[in-house]
Amino acid sequence: MSVFTNSYIPVNKYTRPGLKLQGVKKCVLHYTANPGAGADNHRRYFSNAQVYASAHIFVDKTEAICIIPLNEVAYHANDIQQRDSAGNPYRGVAALKPNANFLSIGVEMCLEKDGSFHSDTVERTEDVFVELCNKFGLDPIDDIVRHYDITHKNCPAPWVSNSQKFVDFKNRVKAKMSGKSVSKASPTKPTTSSSSSSSTASGSLKSKVNGLRFYSKPSWEDKDVVGTVNKGIGFPTVVEKVKVGSAYQYKVKNSKGATYYITASDKYVDVTGSVKTSSSAPKTTSTSSSSSSIKSVGKIKIVGVSSAAIVMDKPDRNSSKNIGTVKLGSTISISGSVKGKNNSKGYWEVIYNGKRGYISGQFGSKI
Repeated sequence: MSVFTNSYIPVNKYTRPGLKLQGVKKCVLHYTANPGAGADNHRRYFSNAQVYASAHIFVDKTEAICIIPLNEVAYHANDIQQRDSAGNPYRGVAALKPNANFLSIGVEMCLEKDGSFHSDTVERTEDVFVELCNKFGLDPIDDIVRHYDITHKNCPAPWVSNSQKFVDFKNRVKAKMSGKSVSKASPTKPTTSSSSSSSTASGSLKSKVNGLRFYSKPSWEDKDVVGTVNKGIGFPTVVEKVKVGSAYQYKVKNSKGATYYITASDKYVDVTGSVKTSSSAPKTTSTSSSSSSIKSVGKIKIVGVSSAAIVMDKPDRNSSKNIGTVKLGSTISISGSVKGKNNSKGYWEVIYNGKRGYISGQFGSKI
């Protein structure tokens, strides 16, 4: 009987692209960096998340769930954390070059509310790796690697700062594969670090609802929405509470250190730890809509329309104004994508005549 249950998320361009693995040369250990959120919380989040990220299996103290088939690609270990002198991305595991996502299985360990690994989570993760190593003919000592080993991302942070814990983990997997009995795993205490980007960062946040929007800057405007989080999912770091207009937002950071803003209403979010309150939101740069103020992150090609795609002034096809069109087959620069309203496919945030606009997600293909 398998250690994990299969509960696959739908095929989509963000979290389950449906691409086939080219083989399984390594199994990659991650951590969620999301205190208090269990395996099923993450399954629900990645079912409709609009971020290019995922993993195959999530493990907590009570269950392990496989959300992406083990013969498919998950976006878990091809990030760029540093480059060499020639400008090439750091890739520390030769067998997984050039793209670990096509050659490995990703397993995420969930954290307790205090940021620790529960001993039952550690033991269940060991059993998951025993099953994976047996299935794919891998040696746990050589073929279990950390996300850190591949790209130098600080993941799983507790076992980057204490690498002996990782060595012990692999040895226990090896012993279990050999049929030897092992003692009960010990929990891993929360990681403490002096490298925090803000001395005021001492809390963490979870959403109480599905589809809670977060923003690129202190704002309530639709155009500044960069994504959503579902119930039980959130951000590992709350930097401070800031006033935005007549209400408040939390300045938060994700596990990669990127900064966002999200409502501070206790109706929608739970926050643990103490958080500093700022008297006002930090000043931002001019809201000029010139192209220099909107950063391009790539391009899309217009598809799926008879002649042209409509460019809207906000991500809501039911109440937006049309500000232009882009012909079928043409390309246009994008600054991101958002969930928006009244379209299950979301919206591409495009740069149209130097201004921000929106095109329905189904009418653009990223190139």
